[in-house]
Amino acid sequence: MARLRTLVLTSKAQHELEQARDHDERPYVRERAAALLKIAAGQTAHAVARQGLLQARDPATVYGWLDIYETDGLAGLIASQHDGVRRRSL
Repeated sequence: MARLRTLVLTSKAQHELEQARDHDERPYVRERAAALLKIAAGQTAHAVARQGLLQARDPATVYGWLDIYETDGLAGLIASQHDGVRRRSL
């Protein structure tokens, strides 16, 4: 049986994610912060991936963001920008 993933935030971490969601200039940071805040509020990562963002995401993507955040915090989310297929120079 799958384990329900949750996220418990300190008030400082919550404030940091809210600031990133509301004010960061990078859309991918705002999206990831919004997803994590929804998970911390009690939504499942799967539900957030499928219905909780402006664009539906693969649940594995949102679980990946959760893993990175739990390991490296917001800095890790910012540093790990993987948006789509990487382009090869010809």
